[in-house]
Amino acid sequence: MKIEKVALFILCLTLGFVSCNKDDDGDDFTEVELRDRAEQQIVDNDSIVGYLETHYYNSEDFEGNANPSIADLVITELADGETVPPTGHTLLKDAVGESKKITFADTAYEFYVLDLNPAAAGDSPTFADEIRVRYEGFELDNEVFDSAVTPVDFDLIQLVPGWRKVLPSFKTAIGDPVIEDDGSVSYTNHGVGVMFLPSGLGYFSTGAGGIPAYSPLVFKFDLLQMKQNDHDNDGIPSYMEDINGDGEFTVADPEDDTVTHDDTDGDSIPNYFDPDDDGDGVLTINEDIDGDGDPTNDIGANGIPKYLDDTETESKA
Repeated sequence: MKIEKVALFILCLTLGFVSCNKDDDGDDFTEVELRDRAEQQIVDNDSIVGYLETHYYNSEDFEGNANPSIADLVITELADGETVPPTGHTLLKDAVGESKKITFADTAYEFYVLDLNPAAAGDSPTFADEIRVRYEGFELDNEVFDSAVTPVDFDLIQLVPGWRKVLPSFKTAIGDPVIEDDGSVSYTNHGVGVMFLPSGLGYFSTGAGGIPAYSPLVFKFDLLQMKQNDHDNDGIPSYMEDINGDGEFTVADPEDDTVTHDDTDGDSIPNYFDPDDDGDGVLTINEDIDGDGDPTNDIGANGIPKYLDDTETESKA
């Protein structure tokens, strides 16, 4: 049973790598030298800041716009000798403000976000949820590598890390989408943004389908809808199974048991994908002792929720 769970988990992760990815043109594999993440972050940040300081967008078109979209966005490079953008436009560096700072893979990262509709008032996804978006991805030379004009659905845990760090700070559309007379679907007052990511929050050393290794990436996106995920159907939303609270799912390190991780029973399957989180032979969904539909509320005498406690001896329904 455990082998089957591990195989299924690996398959899920493998399939996830194809998401938000340029089509593979069958390029031959080329071994890439692994660089130090901290050193590469410095290089990437300089490149991103250089882009932000030399490109501007049509900010006037978003002022008073009650229902903006990335379709309205035009990013333009300053002409030679030009130091300020035309009237009605704003330099990206001025628009994004200070960088966002996080720690990922034991590295301090900086990235930048342009929020084009702060008034969006729908729901915000967690890092582990499913989202419906329109998007466009391009490199700092403005070469587009992927896009979706028609809304597509993604599981955030299957995308590059930057998406999990950015999308939870945006909101979805208000209410249900409307089907127009021509068959198109429209969304009201949804999140609209652009993320500027260092390679460490993108594909880093692997590259992807024509995207070179160590490439900073830019994504425009319309956040339209979201759905809360429960990947293992154990009654606990996946985001609540992030035991160490770092916004990622990690398994135990057999060489360092001092590091907090998201695999309670040490079976190399993080809890969000494990229907028996504590490995006691009782499915997590059946450890809802008080029957309120929420296993997380059943706290044992030792202060540990019963679904995480393999020493719990109380009868389990």
